[in-house]
Amino acid sequence: MAAPAHAPFHLMTKPAGSACNLDCTYCFYLEKEALYRDSGRQRMTPAVLETYIRDYIAAQPGDEVSFAWQGGEPTLLGVEFYETAVALQAKHAQGKRITNALQTNGVLLDDAWGRFLRQHDVLVGISIDGPRHLHDAYRVDKGARPTFDRVMAGLDVLKRHGVEFNTLTTVHRKNARQPLDVYRFLKSIGSAYLQFIPIVERAAPPAAAGGLKLAAPPAADDPDSLDDEVTPWSVRPLDYGMFLGDLFDEWIKADVGRIFVQAFDTALANWVGAPGGVCVFSPECGRALAVEHTGDVYSCDHYVYPRYRLGNLMNESLAHLVDSPAQIAFGRAKSDSLPRYCRECPVRFACHGECPKHRFLSTPDGEPGLNYLCAGYKRFFTRIDSPMRTLAALLQSGRAPAEIMRLPRNQWLPSPFRS
Repeated sequence: MAAPAHAPFHLMTKPAGSACNLDCTYCFYLEKEALYRDSGRQRMTPAVLETYIRDYIAAQPGDEVSFAWQGGEPTLLGVEFYETAVALQAKHAQGKRITNALQTNGVLLDDAWGRFLRQHDVLVGISIDGPRHLHDAYRVDKGARPTFDRVMAGLDVLKRHGVEFNTLTTVHRKNARQPLDVYRFLKSIGSAYLQFIPIVERAAPPAAAGGLKLAAPPAADDPDSLDDEVTPWSVRPLDYGMFLGDLFDEWIKADVGRIFVQAFDTALANWVGAPGGVCVFSPECGRALAVEHTGDVYSCDHYVYPRYRLGNLMNESLAHLVDSPAQIAFGRAKSDSLPRYCRECPVRFACHGECPKHRFLSTPDGEPGLNYLCAGYKRFFTRIDSPMRTLAALLQSGRAPAEIMRLPRNQWLPSPFRS
């Protein structure tokens, strides 16, 4: 059996490819069906499924292996597919602890799903963009019908069966200016773990390969792509910075230690100099890859384009693909390609240029590679510096960060930055 990878890595699994029962306006992944028109039905075959599970477990150097099932919509494959997956995990576990997470739009969840998810302690991520009018702005089905009520019904299934869940909320042009409505709604439905993903997409040039309508991430050897404009549903940079900032102000008053926001947890890790666990705010990337229903492995979920295909797990070991020169170069490019403007930025330690997919602007002095969201992130990280310094000090002194809620603001550690 092949040796494990040199360090832990994460694979976002696409067992149903881009197949989905919804037609969200902003989805960057639905169109990836064009890359697999000749592969038949978008469903991971039994042979690919077992090879993937066996090799993924073997390739992990640690004693815990986390599977992440996503899409498209992974529940389209039915409970039986995942019952097989869990049995295969037990077969190939090699004494390691196996955990599963499933990201879903929630529409197909019923009692059979609830029983299975609870029985196997599957962590479920529910995709929901806020209250009805904000969620339904872009998250519609194939008939352009709203989906809010069906998502909430699916969430009720999870609650009824005691399934652990968190929420994934995209931040787009419609909901970015209503941060407190979004935050308070997510709290009201019982979510204690919140993840926010900014929507930033560009239209592809007319002659894009494969007929794709959205632009591939910019490459160092493709400077013309820097001129592409974002789609109408993409969040505006300063709106996103204000969205996170307003959420933080609400959270710091009463929810520290009770509500966990991924962006805030990662920021605190960066303020104390610890690994944040989120690739977009790490100095380098490359340890979070994606595997398609065919077994094709790509450098990243956001880089499912032909030039970023590393190989197929039916032909090469996962560990070899993950540690390949191409993937190592991909991960290091995040840091190596930072423009000087970013390297000299006072909040670089918190941002690290964010996701390279979003680096299609030019710096004030004309150097390419500036992140589209830079202005928003700079404002946000500057805004939270004083409370973050205080949270970090509490943590490093062995005290609970939640103590900050009892401190008046004039006792927070001062920030050298101007808001």
